Amino acid sequence: MERHKIPHPGHRPANPSAPAPNPPQAVAAMAPFRRWADLPPDLLIRIGDRLDLKWYASARGACTAWRCALAPPSPALLVVADDARWCPSAASLPTRRSFELTAIVSGSRCVGSSNGWLALSVALFGGQAVFVLLNPITAVEIVLPPLIYESRWVSKVVFTPSPAKDDFAAAAICDIDRIAYVTAGARRWAVMEPVRLASGDQLTDVVYHDKGKVYCLTRCGDVHVLRLPERRRRKPANADEAGPSSEPEFSVLQPPPERTVNFRARRWQQQRNLRMMCYEHLRPREQQLDPNMPLRITFCAETFIPYRRNPPESQGPDLNAPATVEPLLSEGNLPFNPATAFAPPYDTVSAFTSAKNLVICEGSLYQVWRNASCTVTLQLPGGGQRRVAENEILVLRYYPRRQPCWDVVKELGGYSLFVGRNNAVSMYAEGVPGLKGNCVYWIGGRGRDQGMVFDMETERSTPCQPPRVGVIPGHQHSTICWYFLSDVVNNNSATTNNNNGGRRVYQTRARARADLVQDFEE
Repeated sequence: MERHKIPHPGHRPANPSAPAPNPPQAVAAMAPFRRWADLPPDLLIRIGDRLDLKWYASARGACTAWRCALAPPSPALLVVADDARWCPSAASLPTRRSFELTAIVSGSRCVGSSNGWLALSVALFGGQAVFVLLNPITAVEIVLPPLIYESRWVSKVVFTPSPAKDDFAAAAICDIDRIAYVTAGARRWAVMEPVRLASGDQLTDVVYHDKGKVYCLTRCGDVHVLRLPERRRRKPANADEAGPSSEPEFSVLQPPPERTVNFRARRWQQQRNLRMMCYEHLRPREQQLDPNMPLRITFCAETFIPYRRNPPESQGPDLNAPATVEPLLSEGNLPFNPATAFAPPYDTVSAFTSAKNLVICEGSLYQVWRNASCTVTLQLPGGGQRRVAENEILVLRYYPRRQPCWDVVKELGGYSLFVGRNNAVSMYAEGVPGLKGNCVYWIGGRGRDQGMVFDMETERSTPCQPPRVGVIPGHQHSTICWYFLSDVVNNNSATTNNNNGGRRVYQTRARARADLVQDFEE
């Protein structure tokens, strides 16, 4: 019998005819290792087309090459289909595609947007309302303390970037001359004393700035500064006293549009705080014989949601640290005078541009005026006329050392402004696909609200051309506001080329620091 030798570990049988192994240098030369960053851009684009917004943004943050190949998802239009469901989508202008976001309960009203988050006002059973901060990408929500005020008067809410349940601050316009704010750990919103405004004036816009500073704008162009208290992490006011609860947490996340629930008729009273839209018997004949026969209940999207806990009483401390409001232009407590604030003839034009917004661009404060009514011809006090066309937009910059301190600018150095219900954003738009520099992007237009762009060079507004939303051709949608994943944009270059890796087209400060580290290592 032939015996076979069992090879020992590490033993190699001698084979004189076998070729000698290649040295490591030769192996490296024959099969060079290719990094993930060396993938062809066309392949990356095909992969990106199949990713949702969360993973698409993550892929762009992987490295400089991927970010250069994949167009930025922002800016986008927050669009909602006109049906029973409130299913928002982010219609991205640079990528020319639409990203579906988390479905939200019907009856929600968007009153703000910033850094990928939405501020929602949700109608509850009994006419109450609750305000919620929601990230529709990650499905994370923060239920804010109750606001003891009519929610229909709340026109806009701004809040701190990257809010958390134990670390947030928000401010809102809750009346024509009142501002409310809330911080983490408070029992309810603090409604401040009426802001001192000129006769017939009212608050129209707010914008959140760094370090808890909120700029408030009126229809006449007066600016007030709200200084929020210093942020600190605090638990919700009644987190310890409430204890565990078997009731479900309040949520604005929408269940499936229609669902069937079986329960017995005697439990109807327990479900009275839910609005049932329609129902049908599973077995009509047997139901008449047995009243406890299960029913098939169909919930429509307009279901009112019960609040988990009763809001605290309006009396007592709200646990918010004090905040202050002061006018930007303080002239011995004198009322605001457009003649001393705006350069002529804009002191007269200010009364005929009812739509006004505040924007902070490259550290400077800007006002964006729009004539939301018909074309008018104004007689100027010093003689002459000034024609203000319908939807004509004026951009004024604040010069603190000048008198008057607000004056019109004709260009923005390649930047563009995005105004509306969102916390206003400025970004360098030259070289970004689907965008143009020195423009104002706003929401409005004739008939239905839509994305509009005003070219400061041609002085004309034209509709944006967002990508098609949904799969049903011709389905009607409503445009809510501009949607940005990040409001902090650091674009310092006036030119864009292929050598910079696209890093100055849409780049956050954290991404800029990472690029510097990567360049140093390479």
